[in-house]
Amino acid sequence: MILPEPVRIPPSTKKYLAFKTKKMNKIIYFLSVIVMITLVASCGGKKESSNTEEYVANESKAEAQSGVDVIAQGEALVNGSDCKTCHHKTNKIIGPAHLEVAKKYDFTEANVKMLADKIIKGGSGVWGEVPMNGHPDLSVADAEKMAKYVLSLDGEKEH
Repeated sequence: MILPEPVRIPPSTKKYLAFKTKKMNKIIYFLSVIVMITLVASCGGKKESSNTEEYVANESKAEAQSGVDVIAQGEALVNGSDCKTCHHKTNKIIGPAHLEVAKKYDFTEANVKMLADKIIKGGSGVWGEVPMNGHPDLSVADAEKMAKYVLSLDGEKEH
């Protein structure tokens, strides 16, 4: 049996292909680095904060007396934060869906405080191996509003 003669690639073509391969590898590496930086930055990294916020001594009672909708404020805080990078209202992404959290925990003051603490400090092990980054730049009052919003998603009222 006679084997066909292999195709010979001219040296100039080999150099060109090697050059293009190296260039493509550099582009892929660069894009990978950009994606990683973006993911790390969007997953709860510490943000610069201005000291222009004013805090009321017992903010939750003051808001209840003024008729401010704490749930709506919590929703606005969640929507304006990086929560949506890992959580969705109804679908699991990296972390659990907010609705899953609402179904797991009763809407009590103790659970609001516990979830607010997890939002600020982060945590792992409850919903799997992937840890949740902390958000130390959030105030306790804002984290509690966010927790109240999440716990309200299953229709349960605070008790």
